[in-house]
Amino acid sequence: MSIKISGGTQENGIVVGNAYDKYGSKNIFVKWMMTRFELSLSNFVAKAAPQSIHEIGCGEGYWVLQWHKKGLQIRGSDFSKQVIEIAKENAVSRGMSPLLFESRNIYDLNTTQDHADLIVCCEVLEHLEDPPSGLKALQRIVGKHLIISVPREPLWCALNFARGKYINRWGNTPGHIQHWSKKEFIKLVSSYFEVMEVGSPLPWTMLLCRPLSS
Repeated sequence: MSIKISGGTQENGIVVGNAYDKYGSKNIFVKWMMTRFELSLSNFVAKAAPQSIHEIGCGEGYWVLQWHKKGLQIRGSDFSKQVIEIAKENAVSRGMSPLLFESRNIYDLNTTQDHADLIVCCEVLEHLEDPPSGLKALQRIVGKHLIISVPREPLWCALNFARGKYINRWGNTPGHIQHWSKKEFIKLVSSYFEVMEVGSPLPWTMLLCRPLSS
């Protein structure tokens, strides 16, 4: 499914949405990577078996639209008003409600408004100045499960550099200000959630988690 993306648009000096259309790429290697990512994500969603899903940092709405089409109770939010407008356009162009999406800052999430059985937060923490506060916000709203992913470093930057992207940034994607190896990311998230399963779709680290036992 090809969607409209932001293409590196900035909002208040911050790169929002997807700078590169990985969903619609014709590159064989990118398509292979995205297939692996989708398989891992779909596997974790199936294991969570949620009644409701809230995707935090939904960007242009790719996964929300995919899951809504499958009949799941889903909503998406993103801090960027510009990227949420693009997500709404993508929804309307497919005959879906723009009300699937709203602008929400991860740090401001609250139990009453944002709770869901499954919280999905993929490729968000690497953009945050304060990842621990972001994880605490996710703790407030998660019902039964959390799926969270980040680029696996230094592999992510090395692969970008190898394909000739962001050379003057040593392969670092615009907007990425945090970097974790798989081990480092598991250690970080384990302070806030119980990590049930680790996925490694190249070049990401993806975790299926549940709230820590009280």
